[in-house]
Amino acid sequence: MITRTQRPGLGRLAAAGLSAMTFAVLVWTTPAAAADVMAQLPSATTATASKATTADHSKFKELKGPFATGPEVTEACLDCHTEAADHIQQTTHWTWAFDHPVTGQDLGKRNVINNFCVATATNWPRCTSCHIGYGWTDDKTFDFAAERNVDCLVCHDTTGDYKKFPTGAGHPTYEPKEFPPKSGNIWQPPDLVKIAQNVGPTSRETCGACHFYGGGGDAVKHGDLDSTMARPSKALDVHMAPDGLNFQCSTCHTTGSHEVTGSRYVTKAVDRLGIDVPGHTDDTRATCESCHAMTPHEEAKLNDHTDVVACTTCHVPEFARGGKATKMWWDWSTAGKLNEQGKPFTIKDEAGTDVIYDTKKGDFLWEANVVPEYRWFNGAIEYTLLNDTIDPSGVVPINTLGGGPGDPDSRIWPFKIMRGKQPYDSVNNLLAVPHLFGKDESAFWGAGKFDWIKAIEAGMQARDVDFSGEYDFVETEYSWPIVHMVAPKDEALECESCHAENGRLANLGGFYMPGRGDFGWLNTLGWSLAGLTLIGVIVHALLRVVGASRRK
Repeated sequence: MITRTQRPGLGRLAAAGLSAMTFAVLVWTTPAAAADVMAQLPSATTATASKATTADHSKFKELKGPFATGPEVTEACLDCHTEAADHIQQTTHWTWAFDHPVTGQDLGKRNVINNFCVATATNWPRCTSCHIGYGWTDDKTFDFAAERNVDCLVCHDTTGDYKKFPTGAGHPTYEPKEFPPKSGNIWQPPDLVKIAQNVGPTSRETCGACHFYGGGGDAVKHGDLDSTMARPSKALDVHMAPDGLNFQCSTCHTTGSHEVTGSRYVTKAVDRLGIDVPGHTDDTRATCESCHAMTPHEEAKLNDHTDVVACTTCHVPEFARGGKATKMWWDWSTAGKLNEQGKPFTIKDEAGTDVIYDTKKGDFLWEANVVPEYRWFNGAIEYTLLNDTIDPSGVVPINTLGGGPGDPDSRIWPFKIMRGKQPYDSVNNLLAVPHLFGKDESAFWGAGKFDWIKAIEAGMQARDVDFSGEYDFVETEYSWPIVHMVAPKDEALECESCHAENGRLANLGGFYMPGRGDFGWLNTLGWSLAGLTLIGVIVHALLRVVGASRRK
């Protein structure tokens, strides 16, 4: 067993406590209770509209069209689904804002800063190409209450033909349009009538259209979510493999009134409620315990670890292992270089797969089959926000994890730690929000011609924050919980993965684990007891010798 102060650690373990953002529910457990829960799960097949719904939308006169724009389709949908838009507009998927009930921080995409493209502010048309609405071109003028602005098709398309245009503020293109510019790649307008008549349940593909491509490209952000998860092999993810359980995202991220459970802002490090069944539920299956309970293993020794180790610590041995490398380093300080012709340029890696330098964005490092870094985590996360003063003399944490070895709510979790350099106000010591996207004179990628002063001034002004006029670059790191890409049970970590001098937990302190090395006072105590035992044996032997000689 492990305790936070003196139990040995991990090995071929599994544990409780997966975040409220995971798809993972570990399928190899054998208790009958878990089997009962699995039987109650909603259908996990990628459904066509005709097989998965009780209505054939091709027969609805409201959907006969023609439709010139996406909002016109929405208006037709709302003729029947009268409350759907109102439901959507109450969700964080719509507002991109979240008031944390514990920390009081204003979070959500509208408010946080990251070390990818830094922030959404002033970059709306590009960022909001992944919003579940139409027309968010400006944070001050977008009508969040207009029901026709809700995009029904982005989540409910079953044809695979619906795609938002990358710079269209949530709209698809309505006429043939080239993107990227001068690439010769022409985006064709989608057949809105066909798509509207073939709507159905959400799928890995519809969720992944945004979540697989977070941070500006395939596999960039999360590390455990990329395009390979649309149709993963069993070796990549035992739950979502089409030839296995074929889970969709909503199988675990359950919904009510369009509010999707599971959030990286309110992460559930351990789920003591356990198996989710009628009468005993918190209306979410987005934890391992919700299907597998707190003691999922047949071996008692493995279950002994579940009060200290998160399930994915052992059952996601590596991330980015589906064939797509994930971005691990982003250095904005090198952006803006031009080639000999005075033009922007890009450089790809030796395989010609990933861009490792881009004039617009700087230097990148990509890695595949990445061993996670491990941290104590109790579900509490504090973010460094725009008005928070930073210390540029060291690495600035974009988010700070709560928990430690003495905390009963903490578990050892796996993380992707995204590192990089990004601009900051070097006088006020604030992380900077640069205006990147656009054609105007301040846009770093536009007519601003890679001028950081102009870009930062415009970005900070948009957020009503004073900019000193001086900037530099600071190293930052951002912790992302690893919760997907659950491997088959025979590929879970072995004991020696952690119970070793240079094992996976070598750098995680505050508790004792056999096989990892010395532990000061415990070593002293152990050797003292051993010495006293030896002295006792010697004294006992001498007494017996003396006693025997006297009897003679």
